[in-house]
Amino acid sequence: MSLESKDILVRVMETPNPLAIKLVVNFPLKNEGKVSVTEKKQVDNFPLLEELFGIAGVYQLHIFENQVSLSHDGKLSFDEISKQAEQVIKKWGDKHDPSFQLEEEKVKKKKRDNLSEEECKIEEILDRTIRPGLQADGGDLEVVSFKGNKVEISYQGACGGCPSSYMETLFTIENILRYELGNDKIEVYPI
Repeated sequence: MSLESKDILVRVMETPNPLAIKLVVNFPLKNEGKVSVTEKKQVDNFPLLEELFGIAGVYQLHIFENQVSLSHDGKLSFDEISKQAEQVIKKWGDKHDPSFQLEEEKVKKKKRDNLSEEECKIEEILDRTIRPGLQADGGDLEVVSFKGNKVEISYQGACGGCPSSYMETLFTIENILRYELGNDKIEVYPI
């Protein structure tokens, strides 16, 4: 990476979820795709991510492009977590490899490559309509299954555990899918 440690900029942002913090940096954290990490062992060989996950109370990282969202248990203040996260990013940012890929990502990519035509259409609709807004707030969603008229989704990053995700976006997702697919029987459930 051509960026030196002294040139690393970190912008800390609140999210709609009071137990999540979004950090935006001036270099890529993830070149391709996105990943949510819920266990420290998933990132054992990636010091920047390992140390972020090691901040007291942090139980999930969501990495996408040049941003990372930290979900935490609320025991440390926003300022305490932000300060520690900024220090970790400045310490390891110039050594971080944004082309990393976790094993879970390989499995998900393979699954997405084998979707039915209707499942591909659902993913395209969500990519175009819902995901940009969630990603702007430090989160995302994953379609876990689609059977009959039932769509099961899993919220990621700042959206996981956020009250507005479960109330507001479910209704919106359901209405958009019903309209775009021409099927008013579609139901969306969080898991």
